[in-house]
Amino acid sequence: MMQAYRTEGNYRSAARLSPAELRAAMANREILQATALAFDTQRQLRFEIGGVRAVMPFAQCADGAANGTVRDIAVLTRVGRPTCFVIEALDTDENGQPFYRLSRALAQQMCKADYLDTLQPGDILPCTVTHIEPFGAFCDVGCGISALLPIDCMSVSRISSPADRVSVGQQILCAVKNRDAQGRFVLTIRELLGTWEENAAGFTVGETVVGIVRSVEEYGTFIEIAPNLAGLAESCTDLVPGQAVSVYIKNILPEKMKIKLVIVNHALSQRHRFELKYFITEGHLDHWVYSTPESPKRIETDFAAAACNPA
Repeated sequence: MMQAYRTEGNYRSAARLSPAELRAAMANREILQATALAFDTQRQLRFEIGGVRAVMPFAQCADGAANGTVRDIAVLTRVGRPTCFVIEALDTDENGQPFYRLSRALAQQMCKADYLDTLQPGDILPCTVTHIEPFGAFCDVGCGISALLPIDCMSVSRISSPADRVSVGQQILCAVKNRDAQGRFVLTIRELLGTWEENAAGFTVGETVVGIVRSVEEYGTFIEIAPNLAGLAESCTDLVPGQAVSVYIKNILPEKMKIKLVIVNHALSQRHRFELKYFITEGHLDHWVYSTPESPKRIETDFAAAACNPA
C-alpha cells in the first residue's frame, strides 16, 4: 500500500501510540516520529517511546550516513527536534531491558523510491523551510530530505535575501525546477505566485497601497507591491532595500509590464513582508509565461525542457 510521504515533523507521534499500535506500525513499516533526546558518545540518537528506550545508530540517522556522506553536525542538530523513522525491531539489551531500534535512513530511502524519484520538473509539492542561506532556502521535501530553493527562483521581482520571502519552519508549495549534478532537487516557487496580469489585476490606478523597497537606482526606486510584482517610483536615496513604504499607483501599463508609482510615506513604522499568494496549488506545469501578450519582454520557464535535459 502506497503511503503519503510528509515533511519531517508531520508524522504520527510514536509517543502517543500503545504497544499494540507500535507493533502494528513496525510490521507495516509505517513512518512515525518522536523527539530526539540526545546524541550520545556512541554516535547514536536516543529517544523514549511509550516509556521504552529507543536508539538510532549513526548509520541509520540519515540516508548516506553509512557511506560517510552525512556529517555528525547534520545528526546532532536533530536533538530536541521531531525526527521521523521506521521501527526496525524491538530488542533487549544486555540487562534484559527492551529497546526499539529505529531507522531514519530507511524512511528516507522509502520516500525517495516511492515518491521523490517519481517526480519530474514542473511537478508541484509541499515543502517546509528548514534553514536559510544568502543564496537560497533549504527545504524538507519529505522525511527530512533536503532540496534547495535558490533566491532567484523565489519571485520575479528582485529580493535581497531569502528571508524577504520565506521563514524557517514555514510550510510552502514549490515546483521541481530540475535536479543538480548530484541528483538533488532544485526548487522554484515564482511560477506559482502568478503572472504579471494575475498580480496586476489586484490593483487599481488611483489607490494607495503598502510596498517594499527592493532596489534604489539613479533612475528610480523599484518597489514590490506583491510577491511577483514590482513598480517604479521616483529615485529616493534615503530609502534602503527592505524598507516598507506606502505608494500611490499612478499608472498600470500591461503592454510594457510597468507600474508607475509615487511614494507617499517614505518610512512606515513597522517592517512588512507579503504573504505568499498562490495562483497554482497542485498538479504539473510544462510551461509558464509571466509576461503579458503585448509585451516584447519574455519571462518564462520551460519545465519540459528541463525534464529532457537534466543537470
